[in-house]
Amino acid sequence: MGDEVDSYRFTSRATTRIARAWIKREADPARLIPWTPLTKPLSESTIALISSAGVALKEDRPFDQQGERQNPWRGDPSFRVASNQTTTEDIQVGHLHINKRYAEQDMNSVFPIQRLGELAEQGEMGRAAAEHYSIMGYILDPTELLRETVPQIIAGLRAGEVDGVVLVPV
Repeated sequence: MGDEVDSYRFTSRATTRIARAWIKREADPARLIPWTPLTKPLSESTIALISSAGVALKEDRPFDQQGERQNPWRGDPSFRVASNQTTTEDIQVGHLHINKRYAEQDMNSVFPIQRLGELAEQGEMGRAAAEHYSIMGYILDPTELLRETVPQIIAGLRAGEVDGVVLVPV
């Protein structure tokens, strides 16, 4: 398979056709994207990461891959938290739809915590948040993600006094 990623390798042909049709419908240019500008300069802001790479600490419960293998319509809607001291050696990647090799070699390719810290050291931003978040990026039914996971992540961002996030879609 090489470096190629097949997001539909565990889905039936019908599921693949339906998912691709949904994606085309979501490409509506008139759809508004929520945006909130920073209320202070980036050089004074606390920034967190939110990645869809399915990154978890090795001591954490991994993302549920078996459930997705059994039911390709359901991706794990939970999230994991990593500190800004996390290294590549600390993580595991639980995502069936990406090539994990890159993340296992350098976490920053999917969860750039160290690069964010470097930007803070260089004065490009105020500081990296103490906690960063990862979710599973392949969730065809986002109901639970939106109802339960997102509010929990938002609560964590608020508790950490985070001013902005860098979204890392994988």
